[in-house]
Amino acid sequence: MKKNIVIFEAEGGSDKWIDGHRKDTMPILNAIKAKGWGCEVVYFRDEWKDVIFDYAKDNFDAYISRINPGNLPDGEKIYFDTLRKLSDEGLVGMSHPDAMNNFGAKDALVKLATTDLVPDDTYAYYEVPVFKDTFPKSLSYGERVLKQNRGSTGEGIWRVQIADDISYEPGDSIPVDTKLKCTEAVDNHVEYNKLSDFMDFCEKYIIGENGMLVDMRFMPRIKEGEIRILMVGDTPIFVVHKKPADAEDAFSATLFSGAKYTYDKPEDWKELVDMFLGSLPTISEKLGGFDIPLIWTGDFMLDWDENQNDKYVLGEINCSCVGFTSHLDRGIQEKIADEVISRVEKYNA
Repeated sequence: MKKNIVIFEAEGGSDKWIDGHRKDTMPILNAIKAKGWGCEVVYFRDEWKDVIFDYAKDNFDAYISRINPGNLPDGEKIYFDTLRKLSDEGLVGMSHPDAMNNFGAKDALVKLATTDLVPDDTYAYYEVPVFKDTFPKSLSYGERVLKQNRGSTGEGIWRVQIADDISYEPGDSIPVDTKLKCTEAVDNHVEYNKLSDFMDFCEKYIIGENGMLVDMRFMPRIKEGEIRILMVGDTPIFVVHKKPADAEDAFSATLFSGAKYTYDKPEDWKELVDMFLGSLPTISEKLGGFDIPLIWTGDFMLDWDENQNDKYVLGEINCSCVGFTSHLDRGIQEKIADEVISRVEKYNA
């Protein structure tokens, strides 16, 4: 065992500080070094992939990925292929690219729809004809939320309501000339479209590499806020209560849209946190059997169960490059360092 960890970053991007790194990268590096291990940042470029592969294979026990895929000029494919090759050579991936894909893709919700975490009427569309055939029927059961697999900060996440006064029954196929009210989460702006035009517009989300749309029922209690649990491995670190702006059509929980954030301790949300921790084995099994990510989040919304008691519904998992700079002063970087070293030592035991 070399007792040496490599952190991969991308050059440039809006997530960088004046030193060229993410604000949370060097705190992780310094925390690992403080425990007597070596740690180094390597910038990834596609044209350097072979040199980086050889260098990492020969010098490190594990890699930590701190790259937002959107900051890679040509996408994530070559980067993820390189990470897979390194894992095949025995480096511990934190996180393995397939784990990032399986946990972080929007269709993780569909894979979990057989559990108590996600409603069973949650669908994924990978082909345009299936979307255009199924979505008009899905919409007949009530307001829906469509989520694209790409993008961030609420881009391509639409709340869809029927705006016309038409007569229909649940299970009917809504006529394609029906007027819709569509609200995008990125900034809560509203557009009115015919169903046919809106579905044509949504084709771009399905076409292309990793294209898909997830179709989920709208949760009215999102007005009470989204609850995000930030995890390091299987340890909850803090809970963010993200309350949408106080406006008629607001449902987005992003800062950009005007949502207000409060940061709480895990014990302040004990029922939710205990439920989530108890679900981790099932989540891992349903999402490919990988180790759970190193740094990740589960985002929940409130709903009611059949007895009108509070119920939590999983709305999203994030794990490709979750930031945590607001909690550096609380020592989260030390917890990450402990988790990294524990995983490497366990692998090499």
